[in-house]
Amino acid sequence: MLKGKTIVLGITGGIAAYKAAEIASKLTQAGARVEVVMTDAATKFITSLTLRNITGRPVVTDMFEPASEWSVEHIALSEAADAVLVAPATANTIAKFATGIADNMLTSVVLATKAPVIIACAMNDNMYSNPVTQENIEKLKDRGFKIIEPAYGRLASGKMGKGRLAELEVIIAKVDEVLGGRGDFKSKRIVVTAGGTQEPLDPVRHISNRSSGKMGYAMAEAARDRGADVTLIAAPTSLPDPAGMTVVHVRTAVQMKQAVDKAVKKADALIMAAAVADYQPKTAAKGKIKKESKDSLTLELVRTPDILGEVKGNFVKVGFAAESENTVANAKAKLAKKNLDLIVANDITDPQSGFDVDTNKVTLLDRSGKVEALPLMSKRQVAEQILDRVGKLVGKVD
Repeated sequence: MLKGKTIVLGITGGIAAYKAAEIASKLTQAGARVEVVMTDAATKFITSLTLRNITGRPVVTDMFEPASEWSVEHIALSEAADAVLVAPATANTIAKFATGIADNMLTSVVLATKAPVIIACAMNDNMYSNPVTQENIEKLKDRGFKIIEPAYGRLASGKMGKGRLAELEVIIAKVDEVLGGRGDFKSKRIVVTAGGTQEPLDPVRHISNRSSGKMGYAMAEAARDRGADVTLIAAPTSLPDPAGMTVVHVRTAVQMKQAVDKAVKKADALIMAAAVADYQPKTAAKGKIKKESKDSLTLELVRTPDILGEVKGNFVKVGFAAESENTVANAKAKLAKKNLDLIVANDITDPQSGFDVDTNKVTLLDRSGKVEALPLMSKRQVAEQILDRVGKLVGKVD
């Protein structure tokens, strides 16, 4: 969602101002045109030269800069912006936003813009928790500003508290989310499952599979960035929770079924990217199974719930088929058996579309009988292709 967008990045005078360089870098790498506006206090923490070299754009620090390319700068910048991101935002600047003070370029741009404004708070924890600051933040929320709360951690004072600038990934995800709110999935509810379930043998061991969760997480993030209200139901993975969505953590197939049944009640689509174990131990030992003198251990396994086949509701159903042979034939059979609208098949024997990689090569099959093989792509690109087809199925794209 960032490619081709103009983001005005406002930087205020807090110790976290140095982190704005990395924010500007990530936005620029994502294809955005980044116009940096710094308060005078911000220039005491980081130089405009740093930001200019990162963005390739002049940095505005003076409200009355005679050599600027902008005509009536605060108006021109405010009208050019697709979004305004203020990171970090100090208590002082937040107070100015709340009361409509426009005494520098940044506050003037924010007062003049009709673009969405995102505020990433960063300050001393006592300043953040002060009732005046909290009241100002609530005023901004009521006016439609998007607030990114500070994180808990070590502050510039050396103490621990809630006041640190949020992590870079959270900030970038919020910009994606805000811009995606104008996307083709706006107001749609999408449920995505990801990861591989774990079926316990005892308190230590479990039956699982090699799913990394990367495809499911890519699906969830792509849907979020296109404006959807996303619920991600995640079996155990090593991936961090994506920002801007509801994340429900589960472990077993039974737990995932319960979470899916609850989440799809108001859903427009269910995208079942999780690798759900087909079998689970009939009983799990309460204590750790000890190694005995005999050389073998016999386990009785029973079927797990068929989540995708049993789920009920009037929504688009998308399944995945990870196959090691007869990929298309097996996917067709699964599509029919589970009454799916779309299935995504991939050959797990291909090292570029198997486990623990960032690429995938899939074939899309729908209930009309259409079979479409896609070239090797990143998992995010595959997710976008799938969403294009889901969009048509839920009546969002002509």
